Amino acid sequence: MTETTDTREQILRAAMTRILHYGYAKTTMAEIAKDCDMSAGNIYRFFKSKLDIAEAIVRGFNQAFYQLFAEIARRSDEPALPRLTELFKARLERTYHMMQNKTKALEMADVLARERPIYYVEELAQERIYIVQILEQGRKSGEIKSLDNPNFTAEMLQIALMKFESPRFWADESYEELTREFDGVMKLLEKSLT
Repeated sequence: MTETTDTREQILRAAMTRILHYGYAKTTMAEIAKDCDMSAGNIYRFFKSKLDIAEAIVRGFNQAFYQLFAEIARRSDEPALPRLTELFKARLERTYHMMQNKTKALEMADVLARERPIYYVEELAQERIYIVQILEQGRKSGEIKSLDNPNFTAEMLQIALMKFESPRFWADESYEELTREFDGVMKLLEKSLT
């Protein structure tokens, strides 16, 4: 790694630690700089704002997750529908377990959704790449009926399963309740695809 990359990573680690402890709103650039033993001015050389830091944290988190999605999509010798379920279930599990003890992370996600809605549009588009790959593989194997527009179908699957991605919709539900609902919705969606 370069010195610039190391410094950037140091800032992100310090910001993540502070935000998860105190919350996004109660974290300042000066505090993050102090945690890194540098001046606030130096932080601004790497990030224009605290929101840019939050976005970089979430992008890094999601990037690691897309590697899992890519691995699921690469297993083209396996049936498509169980892999599609696996992808969406992994998304639910990640969000549920992350939010269980990290309400401060949810605060940061809410701010990002309000202040940078285009970020979420980009993230959904990235996720759709893997969904489309699996749909196409299922279509080629005959497991999934012919699709006029696989990208549109992938987008509709994301919309149909949005509840399981957003903690706002299930704050009071247990994991067992959520997985029961998820399994029911997935069965309906699978029937529509075959």
